[in-house]
Amino acid sequence: MAEETQFKVGAEASCSDGPCGEVRRFIIDPAAEAVTHLVIDPKHGNEPGRLVPMDLIDTATGAITLRCTIAEFEHLDPAEERDLVQTADIGYAMPGGPPMGIPQTPQFIVEDVIPVGEIEVAAGDPVRAVDGEIGRVQGFLVDSGDHRVTHVLLREGHLWGRKEVAIPVSAVAGVEEGIRLNLTKQQVEDLPPAGHRG
Repeated sequence: MAEETQFKVGAEASCSDGPCGEVRRFIIDPAAEAVTHLVIDPKHGNEPGRLVPMDLIDTATGAITLRCTIAEFEHLDPAEERDLVQTADIGYAMPGGPPMGIPQTPQFIVEDVIPVGEIEVAAGDPVRAVDGEIGRVQGFLVDSGDHRVTHVLLREGHLWGRKEVAIPVSAVAGVEEGIRLNLTKQQVEDLPPAGHRG
């Protein structure tokens, strides 16, 4: 059986010279059903998260360790773009006079960076069974060799006493605005809890 690595949102990540941040999102190539990047938010400052290619991630120790230094991590591609935009003036006219504008405060618009042809999955994205929503994405189990997703880790809704379920990727029908399954709520409830797959 192939070795699997568990990637959860909020998991700590370290560089070769110390802790560098925590996992925030996953970038997936839907055609290959593989994780291509982890988005890791730095521990310090207001720096944007970084797109970390899976080839830079070493999970041999069971922890998420990047094959780079903190300085090299800081030079990886940013995981979001920030654009300063000036909102439109609110115009009004004084009786008998020209319209006057009230300038609005410029605002930052932040957009996630997603490589072309790939999709992002974040913690809290909904997981829907054929008969309704059943919980939220918590993370993935990924084949350590080829980075293919083997299971989706579900943080359950209020339906069960268990906290987390590993759903086989074969049960995933689509990944648009969350994860759609080809299972019913009852079939998901019947799955063993994560860590007890047989």
